[in-house]
Amino acid sequence: MNLNLSRSSIFVSITFAFLLSLISVFLAAIFLLEYDKQDYTEKLNKKYSIIARATLFHLNNFIDNTQLKEQVKDYSMRKIDNDKIKDYIIEQAKVIQRIESKIGNSSILKYKKYHYLLVEHEKLVLLFKDEDYQPHRYDIIKIIFGLVFSIIIISYILTIRKIKPLRKLKREMDKFGKGYLDINCYRDGKDEISQVSNSFQHAVEEIKKVKDSRQLFLRNIMHELKTPITKGRITAEMIPSGKQKDRLISVFEKMELLINEFASIEQITSGAGIQNIKPARLIDIIDESIDLAMIPSKAFKLEIDNSLVLNVDFRLFTTALKNLIDNGIKYSIDSFVIITANKNKISIISKGSPLEQKLKYYIQPFIQEKNSHQSFGLGLYIVDNIVKAHKLEFKYKHQNGLNYFYFENIENLL
Repeated sequence: MNLNLSRSSIFVSITFAFLLSLISVFLAAIFLLEYDKQDYTEKLNKKYSIIARATLFHLNNFIDNTQLKEQVKDYSMRKIDNDKIKDYIIEQAKVIQRIESKIGNSSILKYKKYHYLLVEHEKLVLLFKDEDYQPHRYDIIKIIFGLVFSIIIISYILTIRKIKPLRKLKREMDKFGKGYLDINCYRDGKDEISQVSNSFQHAVEEIKKVKDSRQLFLRNIMHELKTPITKGRITAEMIPSGKQKDRLISVFEKMELLINEFASIEQITSGAGIQNIKPARLIDIIDESIDLAMIPSKAFKLEIDNSLVLNVDFRLFTTALKNLIDNGIKYSIDSFVIITANKNKISIISKGSPLEQKLKYYIQPFIQEKNSHQSFGLGLYIVDNIVKAHKLEFKYKHQNGLNYFYFENIENLL
């Protein structure tokens, strides 16, 4: 199968859905982290503001020690008493926010994922470490969203692996659609895709059995009939010249033609005909078709472009034209056909009544008109299959008392 996937592919749809989910989760994570950061920062600022103000009020003797403890009792702020440690932290820390006032200054510092509150009053410097600060808070959120991301990605991989056999099934079905029956889409498993693949494989195997039986039947018929026909033809040649001899030879020639038509059917249905395409002059193809149809020169008229060269299977294409010429003469009112050909179409034209049914009715095997007692109804069936094998269109129309059977898209063979 061609792995260039279209927009309507189920793989593209699933990938798009999972990608959209990942983007949504990513955006939600960014929004939540930013929102939580702002909310937490506001709480910290409010907390530090209360502690800084109470401390400065105490240093300015606005409140006593008891009142200070009462205001900061709900906050775990440990005072750093070691001057060396205090000076080092103040020197190394990053200033997040600084507030200056007449009664003193306060700053929020950050050092090694911890927050500190610096309070300055005249020459007195106090440093408090926030024991309640949660440096791992954002890491936990990131871990949670990382797990969600991982779950989505793992789910995507498992889903794609689960439906991946659809690609192989489609490849095999494409081969089947082109006429190849040697395919293998069998799968071990009890899921729905495995069941569909195995059912399709079973159907293909049954079709292959029927096709092989039909080809064997046709080949056996041809093999068994050729020997008596050949002996009969030889015996007929030994009969003295006369009407009976000519009639017998004509019968054996007709039987040989029927054998060849069976061979054409077998070749078309097996697909072998496509392998023998070679350039051939159209005039040679038509001459061979006329010879096979065994019609006299007075029964046809040629209006063709002698320079045309077609890439066709010579034997099959001449068989198709022979059947069409033979059919045109058989159903004409004057036993005469006009054969026209150019780079656009090849037409067999004859006088006669229009067909009672549409063309698709007559291209079925063993179909014939009511007034015919000479046909086995395989002629147009063979023509249609040969034309399809050459990627042409077989059409019919009735106009001004004339029947037109023609092949279109001849330019595909040039």
